[in-house]
Amino acid sequence: MTPPSSVIPVLMCGGSGTRLWPLSRASAPKQFVPLTGDRSLLRETCARVAPHAGSRWIAVTNVDHRFLVAEQLRAEGLEQSAILLEPVARNTAPAIAVAALEALAKGPGTAGEVDSDADPILLVLPSDHVIRNREAFGDALSQAVTEAASGALVTFGVVPTGPSTGYGYIRAGDAEKGDAEKGGAAGAGGTAAASTARPVAEFVEKPDADTAARYVASGDYFWNSGMFVFRASRYLAELERHRPDMLALCRKAFDARRAESDFVRLADEPFGAIEPESIDYAVMEHTDAAVVVPLDADWNDVGSWDALWDIADKDADGNATAGDVLTADTSGSYLRSDGRRLLAAVGLRDIVVVDTPDAVLVAPRARAQEVKAIVEQLKAADREEAQLPARVLRPWGDYESLDVGKMYQVKRITVKPGAKLSIQKHRHRAEHWTVVEGTARVLRDDETFDLEENESCFLPLGCVHRLENPGTEPMILIEVQYGDYLGEDDIIRFEDEYGRVEK
Repeated sequence: MTPPSSVIPVLMCGGSGTRLWPLSRASAPKQFVPLTGDRSLLRETCARVAPHAGSRWIAVTNVDHRFLVAEQLRAEGLEQSAILLEPVARNTAPAIAVAALEALAKGPGTAGEVDSDADPILLVLPSDHVIRNREAFGDALSQAVTEAASGALVTFGVVPTGPSTGYGYIRAGDAEKGDAEKGGAAGAGGTAAASTARPVAEFVEKPDADTAARYVASGDYFWNSGMFVFRASRYLAELERHRPDMLALCRKAFDARRAESDFVRLADEPFGAIEPESIDYAVMEHTDAAVVVPLDADWNDVGSWDALWDIADKDADGNATAGDVLTADTSGSYLRSDGRRLLAAVGLRDIVVVDTPDAVLVAPRARAQEVKAIVEQLKAADREEAQLPARVLRPWGDYESLDVGKMYQVKRITVKPGAKLSIQKHRHRAEHWTVVEGTARVLRDDETFDLEENESCFLPLGCVHRLENPGTEPMILIEVQYGDYLGEDDIIRFEDEYGRVEK
């Protein structure tokens, strides 16, 4: 058995999660949001995998989400993880390639060098899935690691619970003889519930309802989970074989990487030149080493509000509720209040209602995925509701918009102990700060002073300023902005602890 210390989880932290708007926003997609409990999906993924992995972890994300990833990994005790930053999204095949190069590299100062003494096994995972049965997941992972140690490229095939048209499928070959002709008929006698690893015969796209029913009845088809296990060198070898152009650009982007605080930035130009492609299309559909391990572990990719209703605990009327919710003569509904209000539902049937401080979604459960059309309208109108939640996380703490009117905005700002905002100024707004909890240290042009609870100061338009928490407890203040433009992009940074100053 391969020891857990040789397994490196690779957390894929991209994705926009638009089908779970308004809780999931572009700046804080679903993987960073606590949808099923007190912890985010990313943190739940870490907790599920930790017993089966060593101390080395890799996360791949984009520049905009880097602080969210770092903070949530730190909350799980994984602050030493390597966090690779993609300059642009290029799908899973390149992302996994740079993770494999990172797993094999000796260190950030030795670009291109490979540690010949170790060829770790990578466990590649989306960070936004739910798996309820951790024991079954561990059993499947153990089998997958054994297969990968022997040179296989393993994918997990979820045992179907019904003829879903929302997933791609994997057709498994005969467990004993293999599938002699890739794409031909599967061997007889296998069933989707079988626990043995089987060769992959083919990957198929999302089917229509009749085709999906035939797939499930055959016992040879699994849902494509998007999770993989293989040796780092084995994946790179197969990518070299099938997409050498992609691997060459990945190597250039990785070799020219630069360390930045807690992150590793891949080089912009070579990575941006990569053609976006998934691992399925680039490698798994072409390799003769693909193996599928069945996974029957109460898996869900949480792709819609309807999917969340499926996995949630429900009352006697089939309602799944979260937050302050009351119901009367209501059934089969998903009702969630993440705002500051009571949500009361009367006479609803199979409806989704999601209330946040700045937006409310109401839709039939069966059409919940169509929320993407609303997000597109918000983007086209350049509205902040598509990008930012009411409470916005920052590396120094968070802020929440409390009220917005003509030429003014009121925010509650929370600063972590010892944290500092950037030294900055604004072109279009003045600000008034009032401390309600803790102590604030304020830089205002050429003076520095402390504000205690119930003390305030004025920051005139154009002044250079910084906010800092010198204490050991969170500091909270109310900020009132006044000006002809109040957007978050009206910030000119001169100095920043988190590398956000424009070069």
